[in-house]
Amino acid sequence: MQPEQELQEAPETVAATSALIKLGKPVTDTWVLSRDAENLPESRPAIVPLALWQRHTDQDDLAPWLPSDTELTPELAAALEKAALVAIDFPAFTDGRGYTLARLLRERFGYAGEVRAIGDVLIDQLYYMTRCGFDALALREDQELESALKALTAFSVSYQPAVDLNEPLFARRLRER
Repeated sequence: MQPEQELQEAPETVAATSALIKLGKPVTDTWVLSRDAENLPESRPAIVPLALWQRHTDQDDLAPWLPSDTELTPELAAALEKAALVAIDFPAFTDGRGYTLARLLRERFGYAGEVRAIGDVLIDQLYYMTRCGFDALALREDQELESALKALTAFSVSYQPAVDLNEPLFARRLRER
C-alpha cells in the first residue's frame, strides 16, 4: 500500500456535536451534518450539500445546506419548499451573505420551514441572524450555550423592520399614541 493511500481521509461527515438553539431554546440536534459533496451519509436525518440534495430530493430524511455564494433563484426556492429544513453555511464570521439568503428565503419566497445557520456561527451574530429569518442556530463548537442564550435577548427594542418584526420603531410609537 502506498503511503498516500494510507493517509486518505474518509469524507467529512460530522455528527451534530455543537450546541443548537431553536426558536430561542436549546434543543438536541437530531440531524447529522455532512460536508461530503459526493456520497450520502449513512446516518439520517442528514444535512447535505445542495448539489447532492438536488440529486436526491425524493428522500425526506435529507435537507440541503447552501453555501454563502448560492444564487437563490425562484426555481431553487420552489425546490427548497420540499425540504424539512434549509441550512445556510457561514464559512467565516466576516461573510454576511448568509443573512441575505435567509431574508430572501423568508420574505421574497415565503419559506416557512426551519432555516438553520451552520458553520462559523458566533454569539455576536445570533440576534441579527434571528432578525433575518434564522430560527435555528448551530453554534461553533467553542461558543458557550449560556452566553449565546443571553445574546439573543441583549436588545429589547429594534429600530429597523426585519423578518421578525416588519414595522419600524417610529411606526410602532405612532400607533401607540
